[in-house]
This record gives sequence, C-alpha cells and structure tokens, in this order.
Amino acid sequence: MDVGKRLRHLRKQYGFSQRELAKQAGVTNGMISQIEQGRASPSVGSLKRILDCMGLSLAVFFTQDTEPAGQVFYPREQLPDLGNAQIALRLVGAHHPERKLSVLHEVYQPGADTGTDRLSHAGEEAGVVISGQIELTVGAETRLLDPGDAYYFESRIPHRFRNPGAVEAVIVSANTPPTF
Repeated sequence: MDVGKRLRHLRKQYGFSQRELAKQAGVTNGMISQIEQGRASPSVGSLKRILDCMGLSLAVFFTQDTEPAGQVFYPREQLPDLGNAQIALRLVGAHHPERKLSVLHEVYQPGADTGTDRLSHAGEEAGVVISGQIELTVGAETRLLDPGDAYYFESRIPHRFRNPGAVEAVIVSANTPPTF
C-alpha cells in the first residue's frame, strides 16, 4: 500500500488542503507534503493525529474490505500492518463485524520508537513482551520490560514505546475501544 497516495486521496476527498490538515493535526505542512510524495514515513502517533482530523481510524486507513464477516482464524498474511518501517503493528480481525477491541502483534526493530510525541487516546491497553526488551513510559513512570513482563494502563495517559536493545522486540497487545 502506498501511504502517501492514500493520504492524498483521503485528504482531497474530505476537502482539506495540505495546510489545513497540517494545522489541525499539529504537524508541518512540509510533513504532509513529504508523506504524500513518499519522501517521509510518518510515526504511528503523527499518522493517527492526521487521520483523527478526518474521523478515520488507522484500521480504516490501512485495510480493505476483503475479510469475510464472522471470520474466526487469520493467517499471518491477512493481518494488515498498520506500522511503519521500524514498527510492525499487525491487527487481528481488522474487519470483524462490531469489533470491540484491537489485538496487535507488534514488532519493534532495534532503536524503534513510537515518537517523542507521546500517544494518548480513549480506553485501556495491555500487553505482554514476547521477546527482546521494550522501554515503556506511561505518564512520569518508565520501565524496561523483558520477555514475560506485562503492562496494563489507561490509554488516555500519555505513553511511549521504545526498543533500546540490539535485537527486535515483540509484543502481543490489546486495547479497547479499538483505536486501530
């Protein structure tokens, strides 16, 4: 999927100029332009803020209506990747009817970071580190989590995920209501 072309199409469909969308999302006009031209890959947080201006979730942005209603099993190739080059966020059941939570298989490359702009949204989230290490900051508290360690917090508290290690880190997580 070409993120830039899709963003340009949706921006025009919703009647935004690049400047208007950038202002509402709190990013630079240049960032919108670079994303649309394929010259920059937005962080998950930046893309979410941009899509919020159009009332779209990350799941709607990245997925297509190809999943049969009521599907129970999801082969790896049917899990859309909502992340970027550094962070893979594979969503389970993207088009499941009336989905009430997001379940993600997350893979953070060494040095990957959700960004200095912390994430914040309605709901709760929880996860378990499967491999590698993740540094998680929630509010003023930061912890380094190892395999088997877990977390659970209110998502409205600003938070950030970072892989400080030399190997990829894998997390299985869930959040509700679905933000992806």
